[in-house]
Amino acid sequence: MRALVTDIDGTITGPDRRISLPAVAAIRRLVDGGIPVVLASGNTLCFMDGLARMIGTDGSVICENGGVWHHGFPGEPVVEGDRQVPLGAFEVLRDHFAGRGIALELFSHALRHADVAFARTVPVDEVRTVLRDHPVQVLDTGFAIHLQHAGITKATALLGLTREMGMTADEFVAIGDSENDVEMLRVAGSGAAVGNAAPGAKEAADYVATAPFGEGFVEAVDHYFP
Repeated sequence: MRALVTDIDGTITGPDRRISLPAVAAIRRLVDGGIPVVLASGNTLCFMDGLARMIGTDGSVICENGGVWHHGFPGEPVVEGDRQVPLGAFEVLRDHFAGRGIALELFSHALRHADVAFARTVPVDEVRTVLRDHPVQVLDTGFAIHLQHAGITKATALLGLTREMGMTADEFVAIGDSENDVEMLRVAGSGAAVGNAAPGAKEAADYVATAPFGEGFVEAVDHYFP
């Protein structure tokens, strides 16, 4: 394997979202050794750009669960899909829950270009039922519920990004923990899940770490990049 793509929340952080310093050290070891590292998250582009600079990668990032990506600093952002689709679905969802006196809390709404993210204060199964006839996918990351244009994933972003990098997804190890990482784990040359990963992520992985969170990330990195 020549490169790494990794999820952030729940993979190089703990459940409290504090970043694992051993995980950061492992990423820097790879970068300093000439191995590209791509950070992939459901978070916003501005957040990911700042995180990439502080960790020390070259700025190649996948954001909004694949809806936005760019290659390196100051790479031109690529936005996938039509945000009006998840916005329309969210309006349907908001009206549905407002009828029961439940207000949905949006996350970083003005900073998003491709998806819609909101607090996990309503049952995700009910969200999926309400939106079953809409062309969106509903992702529960464990930290937020996301509505994304159907067909857009971290995997589709990785395929686009690797073309910009002059590489292929087969050359990457992917590490993650959640259902929004499943496609990425499958499309990469090798996929690894940390010990706290969701069942679907573990099933999609070629290697499952015994340790959870950042410790499991370091374990997976050591496995593939000894």
